[in-house]
Amino acid sequence: MVTPQLTKNQSLVMGALAHSDGPMSAYTILDKLRDNGFRAPLQVYRALDKLLEYGLVHRLESLNAFVACSCPHEHEHDHGVTAFTICEGCGQVTEFHDEVIEDRLSTLVRAQEFKTEKTTIEIRGHCKSCA
Repeated sequence: MVTPQLTKNQSLVMGALAHSDGPMSAYTILDKLRDNGFRAPLQVYRALDKLLEYGLVHRLESLNAFVACSCPHEHEHDHGVTAFTICEGCGQVTEFHDEVIEDRLSTLVRAQEFKTEKTTIEIRGHCKSCA
C-alpha cells in the first residue's frame, strides 16, 4: 500500500510516535501535541484510528499504548501476524514478523474453522541489556 495522504492531525500523531523512544498512550500523545492545537483526547483517538486502519501504527494491548509500525510502507504488504517483544526493564519494544509462526497459527485457526480479524503477539520479558 502506498502511504495515504494524512491529515494534519494524523501527521502530527504519526510524527510523535515515529520520534518516540517507546510506546505512547493516547494521553501522552495529547500532552506532547498540546502546543500544536490538540485539546481533547478525541482528536488523538480519531487520528490513531485512521493510522491503525492504514497499518502505520500498532496498538500494544497489554500496555494500552501505540507504536509506529517498523515496516516500510512504500510497497503493498500484509502485516499478517505481528509480534512484539516488550522489555519489562527499559520498555524497549521490537516488532517482528515470522512466516513459520504465521503459517503454524494459520493451520491451527483453519482447523478450528475460525475467521481471524487480527493477530498480535506480545512477548514480555527482558532485553539483552536488562537481562
